[in-house]
Amino acid sequence: MAKKEKNYEHSAWSYAANIYEVNVRQYTEEGTFKAFSKHLPRLRDMGVKILWFMPITPISVKDRLGTLGSYYSIKNYVEVNPEFGTMDDFKDLVSQAHKMNFKVIVDYVANHTGDDHHWIAEHPDYYCLDKEGNPTHPHGWMDVSQLNYENADLRNAMIEVLKFWVGECNVDGFRCDMAHLVPLDFWVEAKNELSKHNNLFWLAECEVPEYHKVFDATYTWRWMHASEEFYKQRMNLQSLITVLYKSVTEFPCNAFRAYFTSNHDENSWNGTEYEKYGDAALLFAVFSCTWNGIPMLYSGQELPNKKRLKFFDKDSIEWAGDCELQSFYKILLTLKSSNQSLRSGDPDVLTKIISHPDDHEVFSFLRKHDYDQVLVVLNCSSKSKDFQVKAVSGTFRNVFGGPDVNFKENVDLHLAPWGYLVFEKISILPGG
Repeated sequence: MAKKEKNYEHSAWSYAANIYEVNVRQYTEEGTFKAFSKHLPRLRDMGVKILWFMPITPISVKDRLGTLGSYYSIKNYVEVNPEFGTMDDFKDLVSQAHKMNFKVIVDYVANHTGDDHHWIAEHPDYYCLDKEGNPTHPHGWMDVSQLNYENADLRNAMIEVLKFWVGECNVDGFRCDMAHLVPLDFWVEAKNELSKHNNLFWLAECEVPEYHKVFDATYTWRWMHASEEFYKQRMNLQSLITVLYKSVTEFPCNAFRAYFTSNHDENSWNGTEYEKYGDAALLFAVFSCTWNGIPMLYSGQELPNKKRLKFFDKDSIEWAGDCELQSFYKILLTLKSSNQSLRSGDPDVLTKIISHPDDHEVFSFLRKHDYDQVLVVLNCSSKSKDFQVKAVSGTFRNVFGGPDVNFKENVDLHLAPWGYLVFEKISILPGG
């Protein structure tokens, strides 16, 4: 079970939310805000709740990598990349998104700037300097310069950046790049300064439990890497579940953990979810959308996109034909938002593993909140399996189609290789 202590209360809307990462450069041939906006109705239909935009700020020219550079090499924190459009274009996009009931968060790169950011000349004391007085490059990233959080003026300037995007563009929160590289006390200070905007959503790219003092959600890198190791037969199912158990017990009971099978780093540098998981890619997507956490998707997964997108150059997603997985994700994201038992980080939701000792290749769990229940059965093997469901009662609907199942007695379920089944209990409320 998770740690009993809680972090602060989340915004009411966020418990049933999901996150969709938008790579503006690669999303369309045009690579603009206006071109992306044409996809909003489709994403709304798919059930997306939070749009996370990768950095939309201008990219440094000095020490640029590739032809277009890294999104995370920031030239100016309070302007937009002219490749994507104008500031007014982005404001219009946020307004459109809000009218469709999306929340919008933007990437905030707090650890470093690009090597030609105007602060380097104007405020060299904002940076960590070497013996020659030159900015240092963190982790060998030669296109960026390390910021110095021992400088109070730098902290104030970075907080003003956050206030700008909330005040000027009406964004709903931030995804904070490499958040663990920035002192926690800065994030506490920043959160307090923005406290009047109490509905903001904070997503940290880190896996440090203490950061939930500020952040709603943190990444689950260990789980993602372990699940890949499991698929590649370098780990058994019990060891994988042990990793999962640790990701629960080490964090506050109401922490949101972001589960994913892909993102911009994974896709570009380590491969698509199909390179990592092969024919188990959808099984792990089902897990990410139904386990106690907040699902996170990357641009094009609904196609599915099966190519690595270049990171420093133009390499558009190929939106040819129908999105084959649009319906798949719509079913999962709609279930997530409508069923109380799938609420993220809700201590009132019971998550119970119901796999049995003699089933070494099936992982099954039941999530329950009052009258709402969701049963998930995952065949974590390349062989067909029959699995007997025990300790579950009631009539359940198969969300992916097929007849209802009455679990009044032990029921045998048949699963295809790497197959998955998701059932939603058909509730009869008192007096109904």
